[in-house]
Amino acid sequence: MNFKLEQNEQYAVIELNESALTVDNAGEFEDVVRGLFRKGYGNMIVEFNAIEELDGHGVAAIRKANKICLNEVGLFVVVTKNEEIIDRLDNAKIEDLTIMPTVQEAIDAIFLNELENDFQEEEDEFGFGGEGEGASEDDY
Repeated sequence: MNFKLEQNEQYAVIELNESALTVDNAGEFEDVVRGLFRKGYGNMIVEFNAIEELDGHGVAAIRKANKICLNEVGLFVVVTKNEEIIDRLDNAKIEDLTIMPTVQEAIDAIFLNELENDFQEEEDEFGFGGEGEGASEDDY
């Protein structure tokens, strides 16, 4: 599989330089994702700008990659403007899959997700955010 990999402290970008993600290379794609996960990456961006064909094996590989990132409270983002690819992924109903038109927007989504996670951790740490917890209006 022909791809370029950029690793940042908070995310990794996989630029696929293939015209298809199909049975022929979906396994290799999964290996790349697993390797990044083993290195501690919970946020991954896959750039699909060259991808024109996506079969069921490619969709399954994306589903697995997305699940790996979600389990780590991270984000898996597919970057594409190809309407056919977007429709194929939407029809696959992959839970919480993020699709963005540019890598910069994907990076922004990852940083926003990190901020939301940090905020959620703070709420949990200080006991905020739970239903029925905290002060009511009558307490003020």
